[in-house]
Amino acid sequence: MKKIVFFIAALAIISCNEEPKIDYAILSGKIANPVAKQLTINSAERPIKTIEVSDDGTFIDTLTVTTGYYILSDGKNKASLYLDSGNTVNINFDANDFENTLELTGAGSEISNYLISKRAKSKELAGEGIDIYLLEEDAYKAKINEIKTASEDLLAATAGVSEEFKEKEKRNIYYTYLGFVDKYQLYHSHYSKKKDFKVSDDFLKELETIEYNNEEDFLFSSNYENLVNAHYHKEARKLAEQDSIPNDIAFLKTAAGITNETIKNKLLYVNSKNNITYTDQLEDFYTLFMSASTNEEHKKEITESYNKLKTVSKGQPSPKFENYENFNGGTTSLDDLKGKFVYVDVWATWCGPCKAEIPFLKEVEAKYHNKNIEFVSISVDVEKDYEKWRTMIEEEDLKGIQLFSDKNWKSDFVTGYLIKGIPRFILIDPNGNIISSNAPRPSSEKLIELFDEYKI
Repeated sequence: MKKIVFFIAALAIISCNEEPKIDYAILSGKIANPVAKQLTINSAERPIKTIEVSDDGTFIDTLTVTTGYYILSDGKNKASLYLDSGNTVNINFDANDFENTLELTGAGSEISNYLISKRAKSKELAGEGIDIYLLEEDAYKAKINEIKTASEDLLAATAGVSEEFKEKEKRNIYYTYLGFVDKYQLYHSHYSKKKDFKVSDDFLKELETIEYNNEEDFLFSSNYENLVNAHYHKEARKLAEQDSIPNDIAFLKTAAGITNETIKNKLLYVNSKNNITYTDQLEDFYTLFMSASTNEEHKKEITESYNKLKTVSKGQPSPKFENYENFNGGTTSLDDLKGKFVYVDVWATWCGPCKAEIPFLKEVEAKYHNKNIEFVSISVDVEKDYEKWRTMIEEEDLKGIQLFSDKNWKSDFVTGYLIKGIPRFILIDPNGNIISSNAPRPSSEKLIELFDEYKI
């Protein structure tokens, strides 16, 4: 505690002597039963800072901020914060009972406390897991209206919050409600196992009230941003069908027509930083992005990805995996498989879409047994999940060559292909050159067409 008092006093002295412009917030507090020696502070897009936690659980640090939302995490628990320059927020919690013990006090803690209360109330009203999406239309609308009203009541009762924030947050609450409306058909169809379910004609009528060029709301509300993103994806799917072009190319063309530059640049970027690693039309994808975006930082990052991906295009030598642990014993390297085609599946035990491909992969492996092709599955699980990896292989009776990568996502093979999402499938020819760095999944008929093309 003395350390904290001294730290704040020192800042006060500096402030009196030099009168600097305050562009930071002070975060301090104490953690009971800490699970880590550090706390991380993230913005919506990237890590901002790491704060050291003392042996007694106390911490204090400054954080340069722009007004907005941040996530504080100890690696096990997360809290949403809303910070502004000049805030002095004290954060206390028991890491073993986070939700019941989290306490925020100090100047600027009012909005963060509101956000925590809103999340808890919404969770209470929505019920457990997928229950809300199993409700029929009228009951669902009644429930999300109840959540909206409860959030509005909490906001109205929150003291110490500016009217400017309250006006923006009122709109955000409404966007949250509209987000629930927008996703109901998809979620209800999936969870209630009603494949052909469609909402009634007027169910989505409220979505017609949205204007998709409000920059202020786009920057303030992630719910509004999600609605805008969903809208332009729907428009892109129409264009893709109309012009018979891939969805990723259609989205870039659609987003290029957005008149608000801030919204356009953000949607182009968030939908391109990963999608560029999957596209089958790299040159067209890159050209469209570069001509549409006006954000130089984004263009630099996408250019770096583009240049990297050109090195793993068709006909280029494949990046190699070397001495990966083989489930059946020993190690295996890509060079060990020269003379055969190699179909690589990059996966992990925690990845749902990866596991969904397992039955199809087994079928393909059985069909091509004794052919001139090896099926290699490379796990990017972290070291602590090693036994989980071995157990799943045994329980699922996984075939082919099962390998455990040496450094999970940081493995040379994974970074060499710029893999940012899994499952990822790769086809390599008998000479070790790339046929496809983004090959069809086992569940796709196009995989067999590709095998037939190369007479495998």
